[in-house]
Amino acid sequence: MTARRRDAGPPQPGASERETLAGFLDYLRDAVAAKVAGVPEPQVRTAGVASGTNLLGLVKHLTHVERWYFLGERTRDWRRTMRPSAEETVDGVLAGYRDAVAQANAVIAACTDLTQPAHRGPAPSMRWVLAHMIEETARHAGHADILREQIDGATGR
Repeated sequence: MTARRRDAGPPQPGASERETLAGFLDYLRDAVAAKVAGVPEPQVRTAGVASGTNLLGLVKHLTHVERWYFLGERTRDWRRTMRPSAEETVDGVLAGYRDAVAQANAVIAACTDLTQPAHRGPAPSMRWVLAHMIEETARHAGHADILREQIDGATGR
């Protein structure tokens, strides 16, 4: 059986540059989280491709990316961010992602000048980080689309 989700669509035109960029990023974040929701163990952490990429690992990785770019939290081993441990649950990883997104959104909302660094210390501009995070999240949303379809045929956002 093939399930299809209704796509809510990206943000509408007419908002400020910051609101537009943040809106597209939130749209993609929601798509990634939705791909993991409802996937049972062990399929949610089972590699769907030779590289070992799996749905839960994508969300864990994106959590670290959000924390790195918006909050300035360092990550020692990026490869490990793609591999959830046996102790990590779907609910826990999703809650961590949503928490990172909420904190990142607070940083974005407080930004009045997109040319300023995204967080304290040396960092790219908020404009660059928003553009990069749209690209990063979209890339992994595409991976999640394929992995989810392989698991149970579900398509759409």
